[in-house]
Amino acid sequence: MTSPAIRLAGVRRTFEAPGGSTLIALDGVDLEVAPNEVVALIGPNGSGKSTLLRVIGGLLTADGGTVEVEGRAVTGPDPAVGFVFQEPRLLPWRDVLANVALPLELAGKPRPEREARAHDLLRLVGLDGFAAERPTRLSGGMRQRVALARALALGPSILLLDEPFSALDELTRERFDIELLNLWQKTSTTVVLVTHSMTEAVFLADRTVVLSPRPGRVVATVPSPLGRPRRLADLGSAATAAAAAEVRAALGDIRAMSADPDPAELAAVRAGTEDAT
Repeated sequence: MTSPAIRLAGVRRTFEAPGGSTLIALDGVDLEVAPNEVVALIGPNGSGKSTLLRVIGGLLTADGGTVEVEGRAVTGPDPAVGFVFQEPRLLPWRDVLANVALPLELAGKPRPEREARAHDLLRLVGLDGFAAERPTRLSGGMRQRVALARALALGPSILLLDEPFSALDELTRERFDIELLNLWQKTSTTVVLVTHSMTEAVFLADRTVVLSPRPGRVVATVPSPLGRPRRLADLGSAATAAAAAEVRAALGDIRAMSADPDPAELAAVRAGTEDAT
């Protein structure tokens, strides 16, 4: 059998909250992701979705359990793992080409090689004509494309996406979902994405993993009924709606999905992430 691209066993992660108390963000998370599989993580606010993504990516260290990427224990950021955050986090003083080439520059690649690679990636995400632009002159969707191209710069075999299209309007987001699937087909990466949209999870992923309220644990796994390749029409299909309803049932009270996150937890997670990076 093929070894998993990602393997989590009994993963636990805590944060020290203001006042000295301890927040348990994740507790006993078990998850395996196969090579070239697309898995969506969904759960109420505070369920540790983003924390789990950061643990997989080596930006945060698990307090307990096992975290492996392609058979290697995760001890820090890995070149085999690309990460796209909710915000593009582009450097405003660099043009688009230089932003995409940044990981290659940090890896010590010569300028001609990194610029050629950056141009290839910009063509891949449909932005080849914007290489000389500054990020401030781009739309939000275009900035996220740049961030995606940058995440692919080192040729990662695993791509982690933390709600990268959450700030886009619904029509633009649907178009980007299709583009993401096309990109996945071209790059053959393993993808783990965080989303709050049940329909988007079913449409993009091979299966949707549902996390419980804090502390986050895997409470259900819902396979997508859709074949591949997928079309925009699949978003409104009866099969997608039925699978989304199954995810909704696993989540329980849907009102928890729109609940405000715990301020203490946000402060603890922010501090932990900043320490890790």
